[in-house]
Amino acid sequence: MADLQRTVDELAARLDRPLLLEDRVQRVVAYSEQSGAMDDVRRDSILRRHTVPEVRQWLRTAGIHEATGPLRTPGAPHLGLLPRVCVPIRHADGLLGFLWLIDAEPAMTDAGVAEAAAAAPGLALALFHESLASGLASHRELEAVTGLLLGDREAAKDAAEQLIEAGAFPQAQPVSVQVARPRTAEPDDALRLALEQGLLALRRRLSGHHPLHLVRYDHAVLLTAGPPVPADDLHAAMPVPVVVGIGRPSPALARAAGSYREARNAAEVAARVPGLGRTAEWARLGVYRMLTQLPDQELHPGLEGLLGDAQYLPLLETLETYLDLAGSAVATSRALRLHRTSLYYRLQRVEELARTDLKDGGERLALHLSLKLARLSGRYLPRDSHGSS
Repeated sequence: MADLQRTVDELAARLDRPLLLEDRVQRVVAYSEQSGAMDDVRRDSILRRHTVPEVRQWLRTAGIHEATGPLRTPGAPHLGLLPRVCVPIRHADGLLGFLWLIDAEPAMTDAGVAEAAAAAPGLALALFHESLASGLASHRELEAVTGLLLGDREAAKDAAEQLIEAGAFPQAQPVSVQVARPRTAEPDDALRLALEQGLLALRRRLSGHHPLHLVRYDHAVLLTAGPPVPADDLHAAMPVPVVVGIGRPSPALARAAGSYREARNAAEVAARVPGLGRTAEWARLGVYRMLTQLPDQELHPGLEGLLGDAQYLPLLETLETYLDLAGSAVATSRALRLHRTSLYYRLQRVEELARTDLKDGGERLALHLSLKLARLSGRYLPRDSHGSS
């Protein structure tokens, strides 16, 4: 409810006009400070927390339940009702509520109506989240999941107890954590809204898994009881293209933070290494599990100059493929469709420029790990994804 109230207050301040938000049966959910034009219906609705039947019928006749966009409703002096602008709040074609603005003293401008309508998607998601929260108000669920994943050990324990006691998650069941991260979009409010919309739509279909979720500035987190839900379901629910990272299931909800870190790191690797595909499981990441824990600055010194110059990219791609294929010249030539003589020339150039010796096992290991680290940090962006393992 805190998100709803904050959104209503901020919108009222921008429009310089009092607002009232109702659910679909016209019970009052939130309202701003009531200054300016006020009528008996607005006053009674706030005091009683709902709209009386006579007014509900009048407004229904005006078409508010069928409206898909802002609607101006006439006044009704006999009911103590001033003209209004009604913005229906819908999610996935379902009616969740109504945003009301008094359309008098003075009447609203078209620009003001458009700004109120632009706030409807955010209000719809908040109302929908409220309806999904099992035993917890949505803002309390948000606080609990935040504490569970981002708090210290005691905060996580308290949050888990709160969620279990409220019936939002079953006791004595493992928890799986998945992270969805947009492939290219820069983090902003529109992206957060898209991630929230996708997770809420998915939660509606996952009630048997006791889903919980959290949306952060650049990624979304889904928690479910038992094994992870199919990653394809998460991809399909998202309005923007994402990569999905999957952590190992944790034996108890209070330990979900560990699975979250794994899932977030796996999503980061999937975003940096296209050859892994759009879904990455932490348990199957191989060497990348170790590399995500290392500082990306610690690279082979001979690669620094090569990484900073685009003309050397073909040499780096050749080197990575050669190392990925265990130093097999035959397999590398075949993978790159490169004549053996050309391959040997490129490898010799790498040795000269990087001041290294590819016959030295330690050097090969340092070069291989450095290329993978450079991938994760974005310093090495190969044109092909063959060197992805």
